[in-house]
Amino acid sequence: MANKLIYSGKTKDVFALKNGNYLLKFKDDCTGKDGVFDPGENSIGLTIEGVGDVNLRMSIYFFEKLKAAGVITHYVSADLKKTTMEVLPAKVFGKGLEVICRLRAVGSFYKRYGEYVENGAKLNYYVETTFKNDSKGDPLVTRDGLIELGIMTGRQYDDIKRMTKKVTKVVAAEMKKRGMELYDIKFEFGYDADGNVMLIDEIASGNMRVYKDGEYIDPMTLSKLFFAK
Repeated sequence: MANKLIYSGKTKDVFALKNGNYLLKFKDDCTGKDGVFDPGENSIGLTIEGVGDVNLRMSIYFFEKLKAAGVITHYVSADLKKTTMEVLPAKVFGKGLEVICRLRAVGSFYKRYGEYVENGAKLNYYVETTFKNDSKGDPLVTRDGLIELGIMTGRQYDDIKRMTKKVTKVVAAEMKKRGMELYDIKFEFGYDADGNVMLIDEIASGNMRVYKDGEYIDPMTLSKLFFAK
């Protein structure tokens, strides 16, 4: 019997497995606008052949790194031939929440706060949370807002913030080793049956903004540079 499709997302499909876990099938679709990739966009803007494969490869690399570092994630195993990843079950916060960690003032951050900060200015692992809601442009929400709306506890938020900074430091260090600089990165978190927070979804080039010598690197080029011998 085939695995049951339970959700078809922008960049991956989710299937239920008999053992109670889930299977993520990575796609070649990317978020963007007018054929140009943008990790901050809310809709699919283009399809890049092979991007699902490299996103999975990078996710495996970082999930294994994080496991060694003691960070709780949903990662179980992966099959590169099928472009799939088996993950533990996790509930999402609300109807979906994105957590962004910013090291440079670019993108939507600069659009919002440009009168207070120079474009590209360094930020100290600035963490922000947004609701996944395309029609409303992924609105920002504060810690107090998340608690007031009953979406998470203060402890869960604090765990997410702490984990976000820790994971971002791991990713930034790996980019620096390869002569690149991480500007910002987007994560998703969920929680298990006991309410414990875990990192879910993926850690891939399509969810981060990386520069080399002051120039932005597109996702496919980033993946190639990252895994270059």
